[in-house]
Amino acid sequence: MTATRPWWTSAVVYQIYPRSFADSNGDGIGDLPGILDRLDHLAGLGVDVLWLSPVNPSPHDDNGYDISDYQDIDPAFGTLDDFDKLLAAVHERGMKLVMDLVVNHTSDEHPWFAEARSAPDSPRRDWYWWRPARSGMEPGTPGAEPNNWGSVFSGPAWEYDPDSGEYYLHVFSPKQPDLNWENPEVRQAVYAMMRWWLDRGVDGFRMDVINLISKDPALPDGHTPAHSRYGDGSPYYVCGPRIHEFLQEMHREVFAGREDRLLTVGEMPGVTVEEAKLFTDPARAEVDMVFQFEHVGLDQGDGKFDVRPLRLHDLKASLGRWQAGLNETGWNSLYWNNHDQPRIISRFGDDGPRYRKRSATMLATVLHLHRGTPYIYQGEELGMTNAAFTSIDDFRDIESLNHYAHAVAGGEDPEQVLEGLRAMSRDNARTPMQWDASPNAGFTTGEPWIGVHPDHVDINAEAAIADSTSVYHYYRRLIALRHTEPVVAHGDFTPLLPDDERVYAFTRRHESTELLVLGNFTGEPAQVRLPAGWENADLVIGNVSDAAPLEAALTLAPWEARVHRRTARQGIVALS
Repeated sequence: MTATRPWWTSAVVYQIYPRSFADSNGDGIGDLPGILDRLDHLAGLGVDVLWLSPVNPSPHDDNGYDISDYQDIDPAFGTLDDFDKLLAAVHERGMKLVMDLVVNHTSDEHPWFAEARSAPDSPRRDWYWWRPARSGMEPGTPGAEPNNWGSVFSGPAWEYDPDSGEYYLHVFSPKQPDLNWENPEVRQAVYAMMRWWLDRGVDGFRMDVINLISKDPALPDGHTPAHSRYGDGSPYYVCGPRIHEFLQEMHREVFAGREDRLLTVGEMPGVTVEEAKLFTDPARAEVDMVFQFEHVGLDQGDGKFDVRPLRLHDLKASLGRWQAGLNETGWNSLYWNNHDQPRIISRFGDDGPRYRKRSATMLATVLHLHRGTPYIYQGEELGMTNAAFTSIDDFRDIESLNHYAHAVAGGEDPEQVLEGLRAMSRDNARTPMQWDASPNAGFTTGEPWIGVHPDHVDINAEAAIADSTSVYHYYRRLIALRHTEPVVAHGDFTPLLPDDERVYAFTRRHESTELLVLGNFTGEPAQVRLPAGWENADLVIGNVSDAAPLEAALTLAPWEARVHRRTARQGIVALS
């Protein structure tokens, strides 16, 4: 049975944010030759797949997620020849390369949009969502937008174009106009572009906000939440009316016949477990797995920058619901970090000097021992922490800058707004990769596009590789465990201690092997009582060198993680 499972069920993916990974030419921006120079770091880690955030030409209003040419490389990152060399080198090392696919929207500097906005009767006008002002309203005045939707990046979701007298829809930035997937010409142009990259040798796509591509064509007003000027349009564009039809068509047009070698993952904000079952059911031929956001919203109150303490009960309930929901059909993607999330060690762990390494490895253990495909974000394997931002001038991210401007203009205290940004801004994940203790962390010889974390003197790849007890070497062991132990990739998942606010515990079971996973989510010792029959189980991996023996009543050290294994010979018993 295991032999017939897709290759990606036992794989580990590593995300590279090219702008911040490695700069080869001293201009302060990471690039493709820089990634090529550092491939051995990733091969040594043992990962199977590299996922590149966008490297296409872009004005970089949203750091590359606003693409102006789908079939080229941005000069800041290199050339197509550089890309081909990188792809060949990745394949030579036995790894695969997945590209970011951003097709909910383009840049407003894409030729498609330039033609669309040239005139109301342009042949490509209907490639985007254009609408006149509300009836009886003066175009370009506040409230005249075609509906009341707000943008994810603050402000209205419509931009007035005075030259053509109409508004265009942008769920994100005004420089990211949404494509109209109702138009079959749009879909065929996207599919042709995707085939072009696959023919070049790319091994799949991570699809940016792909569940937003289907909109309700009526574009109705959304409910206006309290304390908001704008309506919530998400019910009309999140998993819209034709989303499954579009993804099934994409599969037929692009992936059919190539599935065995490819990985397709859809980033899907707002997706539910029930919807994810449909998206990832192999019989439906849509995508292999989805990124969901439920677990990374648990520490947020009224918006992402309203930070609340995490309740471990909520985290266990959320992840457990996804484990159970996709157990029989579909597949989970597992992540703590990516380019849109703050560093997990500063968020759910302890980034102080005493427990940084231990909390980083505990969080890694708990995540990687779930059922699904783990994703590692650059620097996570080093235990990199949130950035040291002191003022708004340190930030670069459009979401953070827009939020600050709108919040302060609305009367909020600037320092309180900054506190939310320091905790949750996407820029926390985008500071340069920390390669060594030299100036600029070995990332660049020039002026980096965003500030380097001052802790790079202590937290860097060179030091981690030299230290056998480092976070890096622990990640290597976790990855090797997934590759060699079928129960990690394929075992079922049984949660334990659901109401314990200190200890995360579960078992994994496959054929005659069972694993017990324990993680202390606190900086204090935590007592736990084990299920029967685990007293003599072997330790597979743990992050405390002098860990106490496994007993029925066990005290876990602060931020301790441990995984124990037993087999049928040791008498697996049913768990209550």
